[in-house]
Amino acid sequence: MKMKKDKLIELKRAVDSVEIVDAHSHNIVALDSNYPFLKCFSDATGDALYNAPYTLNFKRGLRELTELYGPSLSLSLGLHTVLETRRSLGLEQSAITCFRAARVSTILIDDGIELDKMVDIEWHKKVVPMVGRILRVEHLAETILQKAADGTTWTLDSFMEIFTKELKSVADNVVAFKSMVACCSGLAINTEVTQKEAEEGLSGVLCAGNPIRISNKSFIDYIFMHALEVAQSYDLPMQIHMGFGDKDFDMMLANPLYLHNLLEDKRFTNSRLVLLHASYPFSKEASHLASAYPQVYLDFGFAIPKLSFHGMISSVNELLKLAPMNKVMFSTDAIAFAEAFYLGAKRAREVVFSVLHDAMVEGDLSITKAVAAVKDIFAENAKKFYKLHKLDVSSKDSDIEPHIPSPFIKEELHGSLKDSSTDSDVEPCISSYFQNEELYGSSKDVTLVRIIWIDASGQHRCRGVPRQRFYSFVKKHGIGLPRACMGISSISDYPVEDTTLTCSGLFTIVPDLSTKCRIPWAKQLVLANMCTKSGEPWEYCPREALRRISKILKDEFGLVMTAGFEVEFYLLESVIKNDKEEFESSDQCRKCHTAAFDAASPMLEEMLGYLQSLNITVDYLHKEAGKGQFEIGLPYTDCFRAADTLIYTREVIRKVGRKYGFHPTFLPKYSLDEWGCGSNVHISLSKNGINVFKASEGSSQYGISKIGQAFMSGVLDHLPAILAFTAPHPTSYERLYSKDWNGRVVSWQKENNYAKISTCRLPGADVVGHFVCPAFDACANPYLGLASILTAGIDGLRKDLSLAAPVDRESRVNQEDYRRLPDCLTDSLSALEEDTLFKDMMGENLMACIKAIRKAEINHYSEDEEPYKDLIYKF
Repeated sequence: MKMKKDKLIELKRAVDSVEIVDAHSHNIVALDSNYPFLKCFSDATGDALYNAPYTLNFKRGLRELTELYGPSLSLSLGLHTVLETRRSLGLEQSAITCFRAARVSTILIDDGIELDKMVDIEWHKKVVPMVGRILRVEHLAETILQKAADGTTWTLDSFMEIFTKELKSVADNVVAFKSMVACCSGLAINTEVTQKEAEEGLSGVLCAGNPIRISNKSFIDYIFMHALEVAQSYDLPMQIHMGFGDKDFDMMLANPLYLHNLLEDKRFTNSRLVLLHASYPFSKEASHLASAYPQVYLDFGFAIPKLSFHGMISSVNELLKLAPMNKVMFSTDAIAFAEAFYLGAKRAREVVFSVLHDAMVEGDLSITKAVAAVKDIFAENAKKFYKLHKLDVSSKDSDIEPHIPSPFIKEELHGSLKDSSTDSDVEPCISSYFQNEELYGSSKDVTLVRIIWIDASGQHRCRGVPRQRFYSFVKKHGIGLPRACMGISSISDYPVEDTTLTCSGLFTIVPDLSTKCRIPWAKQLVLANMCTKSGEPWEYCPREALRRISKILKDEFGLVMTAGFEVEFYLLESVIKNDKEEFESSDQCRKCHTAAFDAASPMLEEMLGYLQSLNITVDYLHKEAGKGQFEIGLPYTDCFRAADTLIYTREVIRKVGRKYGFHPTFLPKYSLDEWGCGSNVHISLSKNGINVFKASEGSSQYGISKIGQAFMSGVLDHLPAILAFTAPHPTSYERLYSKDWNGRVVSWQKENNYAKISTCRLPGADVVGHFVCPAFDACANPYLGLASILTAGIDGLRKDLSLAAPVDRESRVNQEDYRRLPDCLTDSLSALEEDTLFKDMMGENLMACIKAIRKAEINHYSEDEEPYKDLIYKF
């Protein structure tokens, strides 16, 4: 099968332009280190290293580095010209040059190898936007033993006490643990190793003398098992070095199939293991494990190509034969030199392009899936696996500019390096959920950066900042705004008096660079946090409220609330009647009708394309029940990202709809004669990436775990007050109640869209995967809405509440047996006044602000017969 040229170009551009997450590497060394530069090209040691210049890999690498550092350099001068250029640029500038050209946005560093004059983790943040640390557990153990090699008498208990303490002390500051167990003693790990065996092993290690080198299998297995337990408890993955090891090591013992006992051990079913270096020469076996076990992931790296180019292609092909593409990640395994990172990234792009190209030719992948695989393999899989959005990096204040032209996309790298390093408006490449800038070329065409926040009334607000000012000042220090901005209602742009937020005094909106993205019409968008002038989180910040309460759930229960939104919207046409603007439906069809979908297909496909460019996955898209109404389903993710994703999704829908001549609106009820619009939210709980809302088969009469029942019971218990956050506008209640009588009482039902809380079974199973809260609409600030649900759920967990029986959707309940849900926003506010939980958890001043805004809106819209005429422009 031949592949069309345009698809070939599209794949090549995707491979060449993706910003890479390098998920496993090592420290860089100073220019005057005695670590040999020839190690960029060979893994040889001792005298064998002097043969490296005679290898094809050296000749190719030298040519590529000469091209990197400038077309004026002479290849005939050999390695000397590259070394001189490095010295003249200096370590920092030469490293920046390499990482920019390689388009590496993130490096994760195993600093457990001691190198001559190596620089520390912090230094790397000067040259790469995001840096994370990987802790090598055997190195930690050897360091502990070595420090006390002055005659201290060790017992296994005394060692393990210190070892455990050290592991836990760094757990919050690393992205992963790493073990060398495969090349130290083999992967046939004894999961039942006894304390006595480990004690004897420790004694053997100590008797071997200094320097301490852990080599006893029983002791290695013991500390590996313990480190894995700690990693699992802190939701950290464990990297396992695979493949090549010491010369005297029996490589057959590194066959990953030996991990069978460990993978079958129920103590570690929630662990996450990543097998490094393509598990060569056991790539096929590793691929099998990744397909068979949910906790196994794979990583490949080519910084020091131990294989031929075709050998590397063969190895990656073996990985992808069975392993899901969302479980395969990239790393360079680069060490000592930034040039090694560059060569590794360049070689990997060539290999992945070749493998995916062949898969497309064979008909195994479409161009869309191949491009998605590129992003997943080089970045997205690692971002999710290592939870890089939690990485606290100084790179948010960095002046590193990632998007200088890259040799991977056949553009000139060089101009003046000096000029680029002193540019005051350079752009940092923070790893972003929504990173997509490579699709639209250089950031130099950006005029304004649009900073977005959501106010207490649920409206999207923004301020545009010129690019130069954004990157020279605002990205770090933010913009001051009057405190009154959070006291504004949907009525006018004057602050509501009872909020006590006036035009006197400022707060600061600080860009969250992890949300920065590009859309052609807006060029650059970024969501903002709200801070005080001193830089502390402001008590009125909705994002901070959700972040803080999410942390409580994690700290107290080890849980994460996941969420996925249904985004309903109308596409209306503006018409002039009697000199007045009115809105009419864009079609007359009802739910899932193909005619309406066909008519809107070009616009819907454009929406989908823009969302995909933002790394926003869409589960489905269909025509809804209202005339001109559609719905987009967004997938589960952690609740914080779910709110961010919802905001960007609405921005895309608005812009694309207007481009096609429609007026999109998300208003809960734009017309009393039409169906309402909601942002129904699906809620679940996860622990270590595993759904813990669902019960084991047959272990619960409702199919919900004990944790899930307590959480959902808390939501039900506080549901009347929650509606003040999730259905926060008078018009919300025009939509809220259907003909389902039971929907007006505090209760839950099984799989009923009209119920205010409804559970959903997992496909093909008799267990519940999540529950749905349909009483959530576009007038709600999504961060505050989710924070209120989370607050109530935490209360249910703390009190270990029991879940009441569900209501039968086919029969009416006795109203006197149940609490009645609020009929209007006034009733919801009364419930919120009586429910002190939210004031205690979310903050008294924030609650006072929300209540004041809602009361003002109640007073205003009770006198307005057609409120949608104004609101249709705001929501």
